[in-house]
Amino acid sequence: MTRINSLRLTDFRSYAKLDWSITGRISVLAGSNGAGKTNLLEAISLLSPGRGLRGAKLNELPRSGPGCSGGFAISAHVIENSISTLGFDLATLYGIKDRERRLFSCDGASISSREADAHFCSVWLTPQMDRLFTEGASMRRRFLDRLTLTLDPNHAREVAAFEAASINRNRLIERGDFDPLWSSMIEDAMARHAVALTASRLHLIDRLNATFADWDEQAFPPSHLQLDCPIAKKLHNAPALSVEDWLRASYADSRDKSFVQVSPQRADLRIEDAHTGLAASLASTGQQRAMLVALVLAHASLINAWYGRAPILLLDEPFMHLDQKRRLALTAHLRAAKNQVFCAVTEIDSQVPFGGDATYGCVTAQNIKILA
Repeated sequence: MTRINSLRLTDFRSYAKLDWSITGRISVLAGSNGAGKTNLLEAISLLSPGRGLRGAKLNELPRSGPGCSGGFAISAHVIENSISTLGFDLATLYGIKDRERRLFSCDGASISSREADAHFCSVWLTPQMDRLFTEGASMRRRFLDRLTLTLDPNHAREVAAFEAASINRNRLIERGDFDPLWSSMIEDAMARHAVALTASRLHLIDRLNATFADWDEQAFPPSHLQLDCPIAKKLHNAPALSVEDWLRASYADSRDKSFVQVSPQRADLRIEDAHTGLAASLASTGQQRAMLVALVLAHASLINAWYGRAPILLLDEPFMHLDQKRRLALTAHLRAAKNQVFCAVTEIDSQVPFGGDATYGCVTAQNIKILA
């Protein structure tokens, strides 16, 4: 089990400086709106590559105001195996000298983002994710890509490479000076990256559906996921090389169009109740939240099965929209799980039924007071 023993923040969001010694497997963080609870969860999420649970840009993260450095630092002492108590310091920094980018280090030595990903993994649930079922396809696609990245570290590169090639092709179309050879090279890259990233998405979906096939969390309905995408449909019935050829021909035939007709970046993630077939978009608010909780828990279970380590769970107001039965079910699951859990709530009351299994803290903009 991966576990954080301590967390140190410098000039991050609302925190000028914070040193937090973490005890217990479940930490419940309570505080009023704006106290800084989500900032703490976000800091932990940024110990691994990506934009963290808010999806914020790097220049939005440093604390602003007099005396600020213009950058931030997050450092944690992490134990990867509670049996061997192998400990190391993992850190991410931004704004070092004139270089506005994140840097990762382990025990003081620089490491790549890919190496950081091998050391640390977290999954999260936030109130903003409730829009997953009601907003456009782009939000669900980003959600799917984030989940996919945990099983395929190359996935982000494939997405970026496809988008870069697509932009280059569009520029050639706008200029009207399409060189056949150069165009074919760009379209070849687009086809290869489109098939690779779609295959990774399908692999993640297949694994999650298999996880739900053995689902025994009765309070949280298992989902069935499907990728709505012409490329995905082709991959179900044809080998990857054949689909690449089909895409190359499609791109060549659409050079007179202002946009690519077949693109993995128009795909949509369809989510429905596996038992009833009810589309998540048509479910009630409570049902949608229950399906979202199930997705997050299933993803955490999949990571544990894939890598043999339980990811850290970052839960921001996880009991929102859940009835008492489901609150108790979620609490029972977290108590029985091996994951380290960080749970942010507005108030500690009967709706947060962890009892003595959790450590409770009161959060302010600059400090955490552990409650007896």
